[in-house]
Amino acid sequence: MPRTNLARTRARLRRAPMLRRSRTVWLSGRLWRPRLVFWLGALAVGLISVAFAELADAAQRAFAGLRASSLSDPAAMLVPPLGFALSSYLALRFFPNSGGSGIPQAIAARHLESEEDRSLLLSLRIAIGKILLTLLGLLSGASIGREGPTVQVGAAIMLAAGRLGGMAQARGLILAGSAAGIAAAFNTPLAGIVFAIEEMGRAYEARTNGLVISAVVLAGLASLSLTGNYTYFGRSDAAVTSAAGWSLVIACGVAGGALGALFSASALALLRRIRRWTRGSAQRLVLVAAACGLIVALLGFLSGGSTYGTGYEEARSAIEGTPLPNFFFAEKFATGLASMVSGIPGGIFAPSLAVGAGLGSSLGLLFAAGPALGATLGMAGYFAGVVQAPMTAFVIILEMTGNQANVVPVMLTALIGFGTARLVSGAPLYHSLSRNFVADVLRHRRTQNEGATR
Repeated sequence: MPRTNLARTRARLRRAPMLRRSRTVWLSGRLWRPRLVFWLGALAVGLISVAFAELADAAQRAFAGLRASSLSDPAAMLVPPLGFALSSYLALRFFPNSGGSGIPQAIAARHLESEEDRSLLLSLRIAIGKILLTLLGLLSGASIGREGPTVQVGAAIMLAAGRLGGMAQARGLILAGSAAGIAAAFNTPLAGIVFAIEEMGRAYEARTNGLVISAVVLAGLASLSLTGNYTYFGRSDAAVTSAAGWSLVIACGVAGGALGALFSASALALLRRIRRWTRGSAQRLVLVAAACGLIVALLGFLSGGSTYGTGYEEARSAIEGTPLPNFFFAEKFATGLASMVSGIPGGIFAPSLAVGAGLGSSLGLLFAAGPALGATLGMAGYFAGVVQAPMTAFVIILEMTGNQANVVPVMLTALIGFGTARLVSGAPLYHSLSRNFVADVLRHRRTQNEGATR
């Protein structure tokens, strides 16, 4: 046999065991089990997000039907304070750390080291409570949204999936679940990825790219299979084509950013005062929730009911060109603030977009540029001011309105809104709130350790 053929044969023989080992590895359950569990978890996030959205819409319709029924106005006004009080009690008693938006809890969990500590903020029990109590809040007329809660629910599901599949990348799983939650809630896959980078993981790790994108794709596919491809607010063709339009860009950026920063600063200040006054007292926390519910009821009565709920219908009508009442944004601002500081489970995404749409609608009429353009720019400026995340703001607005002709104006409005907000208040809302949850978890652990040593 020629030497060259002999050498080739030997080389093939040397490679054969390696090929067999490679094939064995690829067929190994240890390799595929984590991936399958992760994929199933991402699909579950998408499916649960869709179901949550449908139930949230049904809860709002039920509250509207209750108000339109034969109940007298005084009786109808009792629903928000009683519902807020019940939601607060159930959250404190059965689902601790389920209150508020849910995004601060997901951010805080990424800063915790132990699995036990993270489970105090992200667990399937808390996820179930978050969904149920957010629906109760909407059924009571609260000015809350389901998008923030979907982030906490998505992060909890992915963390549980990772634990079941033996995956050790807890921080990456939380990031992936949060991104998938935003993507499925709004049908905005790009916004989900940008949100994960900008808001959830300010110290973003490149190795989590695959986790985040895979989760967003799978959750998005699950959502699309049930709801189809849609834009959250329909489609808008409003575009900046004149000097009046560019003036509106600046006005929406400055006014929206300042008002958004005022919301964040007011919420943080009020929540600090409430924490000091209640000092962990469940009775006082429930009393605060009931008082906030009464404020929401009064504002709802004065506004003719337009400030109840997420504000989705009002925002969509403004984007489609129907002007909102001049002071709708101020009434919705106050209702959203009262709902947030009540401590009941519920997010601020949708109400913030409604406030921005109302502000932009009024400014659009003032600058003779139209309510549709004003609503789009107002949402970008105000949302960027509230969350101080300009990339997330402009990407999410563009994806929700399908307005590709307005990319640069929306980007500029979000940037101006962010800059204005930083001048007014340098404290990002979600990250400031997340520190409270980290402190609470560490305090809980310290108390447990002290009890164990006695």
